[in-house]
Amino acid sequence: MALWHINGGNRLEGACTVQGSKNAVLPMLAASVIAGADTELMNVPVLSDVDVSLQILRNLGCQAVQSGNDVYINSKNLSDNHIPCEMMKSMRSSVLFMGALLARCGEVHMCAPGGCMLGERPIDIHLDVMRKLGADVRCDDSEIVCRAEKLRGTRIELPFRSVGATENAMLAACGAEGTTEIYGAAMEPEIVDLQEYLRKLGAYMSGAGTDRIVISGFSPDSHVGHRVIPDRIVASTILCAAASCGGDIELIGVAPQHFSQIQLFLNTAGCDIISGKRNVRLRSNGKLHHTGRVITAPYPGFPTDVQPLLMAALLKAEGDTFFTENIFERRFAHVAEFRRFGADIEICGKTARVKGVKTLKGTNAFAADLRGGAALLIAGLESEGKSVVHDKDYICRGYEIFDRKLRALGADIVMEI
Repeated sequence: MALWHINGGNRLEGACTVQGSKNAVLPMLAASVIAGADTELMNVPVLSDVDVSLQILRNLGCQAVQSGNDVYINSKNLSDNHIPCEMMKSMRSSVLFMGALLARCGEVHMCAPGGCMLGERPIDIHLDVMRKLGADVRCDDSEIVCRAEKLRGTRIELPFRSVGATENAMLAACGAEGTTEIYGAAMEPEIVDLQEYLRKLGAYMSGAGTDRIVISGFSPDSHVGHRVIPDRIVASTILCAAASCGGDIELIGVAPQHFSQIQLFLNTAGCDIISGKRNVRLRSNGKLHHTGRVITAPYPGFPTDVQPLLMAALLKAEGDTFFTENIFERRFAHVAEFRRFGADIEICGKTARVKGVKTLKGTNAFAADLRGGAALLIAGLESEGKSVVHDKDYICRGYEIFDRKLRALGADIVMEI
């Protein structure tokens, strides 16, 4: 359990770098087993989810070490295809080892993955992908087993743009004979970054960033180096914090095109935003106004992960903003906690109406998931007085030394474990 102690009301000012992307590096860590190669990954954030992935790799017989923001993996001596249930339950992305191990070993044993409780997140699509590639898939209450003497390239049509299912299909297809075409693929920047890493690993792959990805072969390389893209959700979090608190900040070493949607909405809310090639500057007087309607959608639409963050930024905005959540049915868990601060929010079905209030008061709040937890930090920073956010280690799954990062910008915040 972590406790985040916040004294609200400070402006945020200064420049900061943004960590490497959690959602980009986790599939790469799973993918590292496909070729039996040496991998060096740079710009890897120090996060609990990354640590779990490295533990899984070591449990499978690989060498896997993190030193600062660099990770070294040697998967040549992979010796197992079983992932312990306690490791699977630690995070959602553990399911990506399914496709990677099936490609390498032709067999994988695991249980259903864990992660944030955001509602129904079945892995049926992942299992269907493995079956389409020729695997025999058997499931019971305690174990999932996938086996294939030979994976064969095929046409895969995803029923919706699932990021995880797209990634698992890309990984498994690296071990298939013939050509695999993935239709209805997710188009996130993290998918593009995974393709770049897989190409270096030896995959003949194209199309990432569109809704059709083609994998036509694999010729393994023995050594791979790759720099992970910056984290667009962390960048969005810092922008939302500065927008709501008021301030003048610059994000350095980012890819502004990856989080253009949040820049658009914060600009509409009254912030002055200037984007360069690798930097974004935001200036805000802390007096925001409503942005109308925000509707979450698969990339390049407005990200569901950013919905709680923007909502937190607009709790004191003049007028009403409506948030419609189309991805996860439990993505409004943070609303009840916002009300503890004095927020005025009503929920009707998939839509939350946020009516801006004049002031928020510090309180005790409880994180229910990763991004909702980060949104509570923003609420605490913009509130009057002291707040304590109680966090069952959700926030540290996605944010590296985040209290130090915010303190460097002028926030009064300390994390206590």
